[in-house]
Amino acid sequence: MSALGGIPLRERKYLTRAQFAAIHSPRAEDVAGVREEFPRWGLAVGAVDRPARTVRLTGRAADVGRAFGVELHRFDHATGPYRAPVGPVLLPKELKGAVTGVFGLDTRPQLRPHFRRNSDPAATGYSPLAVAAAYDFPANLSGVGQGVGILEFGGGFSASDLRTFFTGLGLSAPEVTVVSVDGATNTPTGDPNGPDAEVELDIEIAGALAPGARIVVYFAPNTEQGFVDAIGAAVHDATNRPSIVSVSWGGPEESWSASARSAFETATQDGALQGVTVLAASGDQGASDGGPAGTREVDFPASSPYVLGCGGTRLELVAGAVGSETVWNDLADGEGATGGGVSEAFARPNYQSTASVPPAANGFTGRGVPDIAGDADPETGYALFVDGRAAVIGGTSAVAPLWAALVARLSEGLGKPLGYANPPIYAPSAATGLSGITSGNNGGYAAGPGWNPCTGLGSPRGTQLLADLGA
Repeated sequence: MSALGGIPLRERKYLTRAQFAAIHSPRAEDVAGVREEFPRWGLAVGAVDRPARTVRLTGRAADVGRAFGVELHRFDHATGPYRAPVGPVLLPKELKGAVTGVFGLDTRPQLRPHFRRNSDPAATGYSPLAVAAAYDFPANLSGVGQGVGILEFGGGFSASDLRTFFTGLGLSAPEVTVVSVDGATNTPTGDPNGPDAEVELDIEIAGALAPGARIVVYFAPNTEQGFVDAIGAAVHDATNRPSIVSVSWGGPEESWSASARSAFETATQDGALQGVTVLAASGDQGASDGGPAGTREVDFPASSPYVLGCGGTRLELVAGAVGSETVWNDLADGEGATGGGVSEAFARPNYQSTASVPPAANGFTGRGVPDIAGDADPETGYALFVDGRAAVIGGTSAVAPLWAALVARLSEGLGKPLGYANPPIYAPSAATGLSGITSGNNGGYAAGPGWNPCTGLGSPRGTQLLADLGA
């Protein structure tokens, strides 16, 4: 994959979904081994997704436990009971080397949305169109020919909310395609403070700022399996073919199993070969990512090397232009701050070799987070519409769809998908397309010239970035 990262954008050649499936699907003998082995343990072999390299098994808990050498127990969680294995998961010796991960044994909630509401009833917020104009999104482009995939792990949206929001902007509401992953569906809760706010924020910002793009929302269960299956479903979706995937959910890097991180990284590598750009919010709880005060932890999946991690700023507009922009940090008021720091799970990628990434808290030479940034402070948040009422919302959740929409416009302007975006965005030739943020901190790291662990390379100058990337 490093070879792909070193190829100039104009020379990149991406695989179609069909070409990828033909080249990279698992070996027939490995699939046959799974089909033969697990019925011996009383498990039924279901659907096989060859491009995503997954095989679905079902069976009684006792039989599943015997097949993988674990005991499955029920535990309590604030959101309800869940099931998890006790002991390490073991594979039948015949399948070692062929199977790289087992998911679905642990059903605990894994992800949290990264949005923050402005609680002031008098707040008005910025129109997403105003933010895009201030960031100089290429005005002659709308994302035509691109598909924006959005991963969601709870809640839902209503067509009436979208009509109200887009009509207020003078736009037609987009036709949103819903894809169910592992049985999850578009299920609005009616609570504007719950996951509906995340879902409608993502659709409203992406749809408003890339009105020419197709919007596809993948609903999946809030579990490790749901997450892995959702990214696989989006990357390998041969029907809807998203060229961009936006993720505004995540969790502390250490809370994920190594196999889940590995499976996600594999899926994003698959996406890179097919010209898919993946973006993720860097979190809303500062440098600790919600851990004890004084600790430093990054949020996953923003820490994946094949993802554009999205940090947050406080954007002050003056006469429609950027007046000032600093690191978003309202920790003193209990309102959150942009996530960012250094991974302890992923080594520093080549594209960050000249960035001033400090060692991780444990001394590891890790991948720095985030890569880029945008307006996230709820005090300078976005005027949206959720569950029948107006709302002003910020958080790094807003930055992922903001940049996803920009990537859609950039891809249209380039005449091909931007794809694996990290190397070209870190290239010195792209520097004039980004505004570095040099003031502020996230409770563990300070901003400064060049890349920093609060806002990465900075916020976009869209038209200039398109020129830089196309040069």
